[in-house]
Amino acid sequence: MHPLSMSAKIIDGRHIAEQIKTRIRAKVQQLAETGLNPGLAVILVGEDPASISYVTAKQKACQEVGIRSFDHRLPASTTQKQLMALIAELNHNHQVHGILVQLPLPSHIDTHAVIEAIDPNKDVDGFHPINVGRLVIGQGRLLPCTPRAVVELLISSQVELEGAHVVIVGRSNIVGRPLANMLLQKAKTGNATVTVCHSRTKDISVHTRQADILVAAMGSPNTITADMVRPGAVVIDVGVNRIPDPGRKSGYRLVGDVDFEAVKEVASMITPVPGGVGPMTIAMLLANTVLAATFQQ
Repeated sequence: MHPLSMSAKIIDGRHIAEQIKTRIRAKVQQLAETGLNPGLAVILVGEDPASISYVTAKQKACQEVGIRSFDHRLPASTTQKQLMALIAELNHNHQVHGILVQLPLPSHIDTHAVIEAIDPNKDVDGFHPINVGRLVIGQGRLLPCTPRAVVELLISSQVELEGAHVVIVGRSNIVGRPLANMLLQKAKTGNATVTVCHSRTKDISVHTRQADILVAAMGSPNTITADMVRPGAVVIDVGVNRIPDPGRKSGYRLVGDVDFEAVKEVASMITPVPGGVGPMTIAMLLANTVLAATFQQ
């Protein structure tokens, strides 16, 4: 954008998520008439404050759209064997169509083994190796919620993906890698040229300044600065970081991986934190649960 132009259009994730939830609510009612009531089981191990708030938000969202929520809150001392037994039980429970294990898990539990224990057809997080493989070869069904949220935000905001150069900063299995795979697919939700940067990339800003669409997903507060963004680029901020703020009752505030105030003067569109990708991630979880219920039936 030129110095005289207005600052970036804010992409309102809350508003778009509410529209999606309205459609999901109608679908859930329609399924209920056929005797199918989608159910989501959420497992939380331990007392991590961020995880507790995420799980509470997910359960509230289930309630809003009519999805049955099965809540399993386990102590941090829960053993691997106990957790695996619960997952096996939920795999065989026909009222449960989606299983979500809130990450991170306590260090004594093998996260990979837990993810692999979930029935791939109930893996609403899209993390099971079978679902990851389906995504890579272009046959994805249950797509990871946060990358799917990013794509939905871009499409809802009428951002052209085909032929666009997307630069993703961050290569996690939860966001960076699956998002790159989604955007590379031969589909209207893909056909982009994708560059993935990470902690070992030399001079990240050389790459970020070439992006038509810049996605920040490295979990490091205010790392993407205005001089790293090409004027007119679309900026999607996936990061959610708690930083101390003595002026707040909670003692902290949430910020993204992007220096929002500075970057919004350069970008054409930008997502805020909170209120951008977060609400959309939860909407995608609900969509995956309904999708899982329909193909399990």
